[in-house]
Amino acid sequence: MSQAKPGAGGQSASSLPRSLRDALRRVVGKGAVVDRPESLLVYECDGYTLERGAPELVVLPGSTAETAAVVRILAQARVAFVPRGAGTGLSGGTLPIAAPVMVCTSRMQAIESIDVRNRRVVAEAGVVNLWITRRVQHEGLHYAPDPSSQTACTIGGNVAENSGGPHTLKYGVTTNHVLGVELVLPDGEVVELGGAVEERPGYDLTGLVVGSEGTFGIVTRATLRLTRTPEAYRTFLAVFDSVDAASEAVSGIVASGVVPAALEMMDGLILRAVESAFHAGLPVDAGAVLLVELDGAAAGLEPLAARVIDVCTRHGAREVRVAADDAERALLWKARKRAFGAVGRLAPNYCTQDGVVPRTRVPDIVRAIAATAERHRLRIGNVFHAGDGNIHPIILFDERDQDEVRRVLEAGREILEACVALGGSVTGEHGIGVEKIAQMPLLFSPEDLLAMTRVRAVFDPEGRANPHKIFPDAKVCVETRAPRRQAAM
Repeated sequence: MSQAKPGAGGQSASSLPRSLRDALRRVVGKGAVVDRPESLLVYECDGYTLERGAPELVVLPGSTAETAAVVRILAQARVAFVPRGAGTGLSGGTLPIAAPVMVCTSRMQAIESIDVRNRRVVAEAGVVNLWITRRVQHEGLHYAPDPSSQTACTIGGNVAENSGGPHTLKYGVTTNHVLGVELVLPDGEVVELGGAVEERPGYDLTGLVVGSEGTFGIVTRATLRLTRTPEAYRTFLAVFDSVDAASEAVSGIVASGVVPAALEMMDGLILRAVESAFHAGLPVDAGAVLLVELDGAAAGLEPLAARVIDVCTRHGAREVRVAADDAERALLWKARKRAFGAVGRLAPNYCTQDGVVPRTRVPDIVRAIAATAERHRLRIGNVFHAGDGNIHPIILFDERDQDEVRRVLEAGREILEACVALGGSVTGEHGIGVEKIAQMPLLFSPEDLLAMTRVRAVFDPEGRANPHKIFPDAKVCVETRAPRRQAAM
């Protein structure tokens, strides 16, 4: 399949006929089609705000049947579309490039079935991540993937991005917990991939769809694996005078043979913002802290806890606090998971980067980030999944300063290049979207990229599902698409 070009796969954003709009309203109802310019501004970007462009039309189907009907109408008119969940993504995956229609699954909110004995649940795409755990926690179960946005992000978006979270160090990312999906293909056909059975013969098409960023179609429901809630937890806050020392402790903990359920880092800049927002008792004079959590059978946790405390102490921790009870543990996790929101206290805008390095290279990437910040005269805070090497440096800026925006983009590129040079990847859980397209050739040869576009063509031969994402041709499209609202200067 030849790669899509700007404008290919759909009509321009000003050419949707009234007959098409009316047909969509007949399917989903008048109130489920958004076309007022002021209302469309809500959909002009996801959490990656450096690129913006509103669709001409947003359609909110309420079921798989409605989604399929909507997509069939768009297929007949040869109009491209962008799937969207809650809009919490961080790589521009829902930016409407040469795709005037956005199909949003947020109204599809049913948890359709819960099978406690077999530990699985069937949920529609618009179900919020945390709702699943709340529905099954009285049964001693939970849904393990826990992105920081889990109070807002939805299952459809989690599947599209293969989302992670703090506890994926031990439990794995979304793909490890999806047994099957229902997918509306770009021609409107509904297919079921995988299912309730743990292992199926043949190709793992479910695994292929997870992380495909909406380029194969629209996931409308998923069968998810539930996990037994651990009997006990031990949660620590290890306080260090420097990011370097905390980074070395990360490698030391893993090298000691302990596999924490979570191993997170926050540096001093982030600590001060979080403490000011949530008053969790964090040490604002620290250079960095590690939030370490162990879980499992109560009888086996004490020796592991002692080992973690010993490693942190040997690597320079001036204090290791142990959460005294569930309330203190919950407060620590509230502070960590809401760190991104607290950053708003530090600057008008921020860009969250997402790369991966081998966990033994965490100290090296932290030093590289510090050097990048100094070189480009930027403030960069660090809050990331240190245990599995998934970094989230937060670059602070003011979008009204054109030169600062340029330096932010350059710094982000350099950080990702450093990740690859250290043996890592350009994304751990945020996806490629439009943000990281130019970095894909750092990891893949032209032949690799061509092979992936051919796989995409099996699902979407006309290139109408979320066009110009993931693969490098989209970089040109980002530069030339219309309409696009530049950040105010």
